[in-house]
Amino acid sequence: MKICRAVIMSIAVLLLTAYAISADFGYMRISLIEGDVQIKVQETEDWGLASINGPVKEGDQIWVPEGGRLELQLNTGTYIRLDQDSAVEILSIDESSSQFYFSQGHAYVYYNAPAESMIQVDTPDASTRAFDRAVFRIDIPNEYTDVGVYKGYVETENRIGKTRVNAGEILSIGQNTNGEIAPMGPPDEWEEWNKDRNDRVLERRGVSYGYLPLELREYSYDFNSYGRWVDVPQYGHCWTPTVVAGVDWAPYKQGRWIWRGGDYVWLAYEPWGWAPYHYGRWAFARGIGWCWIPPVAGAVYWGPGYVGWVRTADYVAWVPLAPGEIYYGRGYYGPNSVNIVNVNINRVRITNVYKNVYVNNGVTVVSRNTFATASPKVLRINENIIRQKIFVKNNISVGTPAIKPAKSSYSMSAKRVPSSKLPPKHITTLRVKELRKSRPLMRERNQSVLNPGVKPGQLPLKTVTTPKKRGKGRPMIQPVRPSESGKPGVQEQRPVPREEKGITIPKEQFAPEGGTAARGKRRITPPEERTVVPESRPATGKERHVMPTKNIPASEERPVPKEKKGKTQFENKFAPQSGPLQKEKKLATPPEEKPVVPENHPERRGKQHIKPVEKPAPQGQQVTKEEKKREGSKKGDKEKVEEPERSR
Repeated sequence: MKICRAVIMSIAVLLLTAYAISADFGYMRISLIEGDVQIKVQETEDWGLASINGPVKEGDQIWVPEGGRLELQLNTGTYIRLDQDSAVEILSIDESSSQFYFSQGHAYVYYNAPAESMIQVDTPDASTRAFDRAVFRIDIPNEYTDVGVYKGYVETENRIGKTRVNAGEILSIGQNTNGEIAPMGPPDEWEEWNKDRNDRVLERRGVSYGYLPLELREYSYDFNSYGRWVDVPQYGHCWTPTVVAGVDWAPYKQGRWIWRGGDYVWLAYEPWGWAPYHYGRWAFARGIGWCWIPPVAGAVYWGPGYVGWVRTADYVAWVPLAPGEIYYGRGYYGPNSVNIVNVNINRVRITNVYKNVYVNNGVTVVSRNTFATASPKVLRINENIIRQKIFVKNNISVGTPAIKPAKSSYSMSAKRVPSSKLPPKHITTLRVKELRKSRPLMRERNQSVLNPGVKPGQLPLKTVTTPKKRGKGRPMIQPVRPSESGKPGVQEQRPVPREEKGITIPKEQFAPEGGTAARGKRRITPPEERTVVPESRPATGKERHVMPTKNIPASEERPVPKEKKGKTQFENKFAPQSGPLQKEKKLATPPEEKPVVPENHPERRGKQHIKPVEKPAPQGQQVTKEEKKREGSKKGDKEKVEEPERSR
C-alpha cells in the first residue's frame, strides 16, 4: 500500500510539474484595446471583457465587436491586430511556432520571429504560413478569403493546392476553388491605421533597446513611452516610470490577481505593466524612487508576478522582490527561484524578511475575503502594524496563497459584457479542440495542412492586372475538383444529368456569374451558345431548348405557331426558356397544320403513310369532282413549297 501511494504521489508531482511548465503565459499578451473587446479563456466557458496586459495562451478565444480594435504582442516581436467585427482563436503557441484561426473579419499580421520559426494563420477557406519575416493581412468576406502581402512572402493553400504570395500581391481563394492573384490596390483606413501603429511601436525603439537584454528588446516601446533610464550605483542602469498614479504609488498596486493556468497571475492596469511585472525585480533608490532592475541576458524568465506573499486569517499581502531574493512559484522561473511543486513546502524555512517591506507603501494589503474577487478591497494599514504583525516570518507564505479561486477570478474585468456586444452564435459555438483536429499545426513546408500526409500540389491561378481592394469586389475564382493524388486539382464541372448524343453543354455554363465566384449560382449562358437538340430526336422534357435569337435574318426566322390547346411536337420545341418542356402528347391536329415529314425522317421509317382525312364540306355547298381535283392540285403544290421551309 505504501509503495502504491508513493507511486501515485510521484505521478501527481510529475503531472503538476508538466502542467506548470506548459502553463507559460509569457508568449503573448494584450498590448492594445479599443472598445469592448471580449475574451473567453480556456478555463471557463464564459465571455468577459478583456483588459490591457491580459495574458493570452492557446485555447483562448477573442471577439472584437463593432467599434473595437485589438493588438496582441508576442515575445518574439510579432504583432497580431484585429479590426472590428473580427474573431480569433489561439490554437497553438510555443517558443518557435504559433497558430491562429480567424473565423471572420480583418486581421493584420506583423511577423517578426527569429529564424527557424513559423506562423500559421487559418481561415474557413484556407491556411497561410510564413517561415520568414513577413507583413501581411487576412480579410474574410463572404465565401472566400483575401491574403495580401506587404513585405516578404507567405504560402497559402486550400484543399486544391498551394501557392506563394509575394509582396505587393493579393490572393483571393475559396475552400475548393482556384486562386486569383492581383496587385494590391490603394491603402484603406485599416491599413493606414496599422502603418501608423507600426511607426510608433516598431520604429521608435529609443535608448531602451540598448539597455534591455536581447530577450526583452521587443518591449522597448513601453519603456521609452512611460519612463526613463537612470544609473543606480548598486544595480547599474535601471528603469523608473514617469507616469504613476499618485505619490504613494508602488509596484504591484494598480491591478489585481487573476487565476490562470493553475496559479494567480498579476494583471497590471498600467499600459506599460507587462515586462516590468513579469520579468526582473524592483528596488527603491533614494532621490529616484522605485526602480526596475532588468534581468541578466540569458537568464530571462517570465513569472506570474515576482512578489513575496503573506497570508493570515484576515489579510493577504504581497511585496515586490528585490534583486537576489528567492521567488517561490509553481514551476521553474530561473535563478533565485524555487519550484514548490518539486519540494516539500512544509520544510521550507524563510529566515529573512523581504527588503522592500521596510519601504513606505511597499506592501499591499487586501481583505482575505475579497482577494479572489474581481474587485479586491485594498486596506490602508499603519506601516508599523504591517512590519510587526502582518509581514513577519511566521506569516510568510511559500508561493501564492492557498485560496480557492472564485468565478470572477477568471475574468480580466469586473464589468459585464453589454448584451449588444456579445459575440454572434457562430462564434460562441466554435470549439478550439475541434479546430485543432481539423487544422493541425504543420511546421514542415512540404506538407499540407488541409490534406495531412500529402505533399500539396500547385494551386491553379488566374492572374489579373487590375489592382484589388482588400476584402472587396468579387474575384474570378471557380470551383475545382480536389485531386486524390495530391496533384493540382482539375477544374470542376457539374455532371450532365443525362449524357446523350447531340447534347453539348459548354464549359462556360459553369463559370461564375459575371466572371466571378458565386457559390450556389450558375451563370445563364447566352442562347446562341447552347446546342439545340436535333429535330431528328424528340425532346425528352428534361432539356431546356433555347432557339438562337442573335444575328438571324428576318427571312430565316421560323414562325412560331400560335398557342392552342393541342400543342404539337414542333410547338413544344419553341417552348419558353424559363420553363421545362412538357411531355409530348399525341393530339389530333387539323391536316393543314400537321407538319409534312421528309422521306428520310426516322418517323417515316417502317411506318405506313396515312392519307390525311378530308374535311366534309359544309351543308349547303356542293363540290364537284373537278373542283376537288383542282383544289388538291393546288394544295399539293403548296406543300411542296412549304416542305423545305419547315425542315430547315
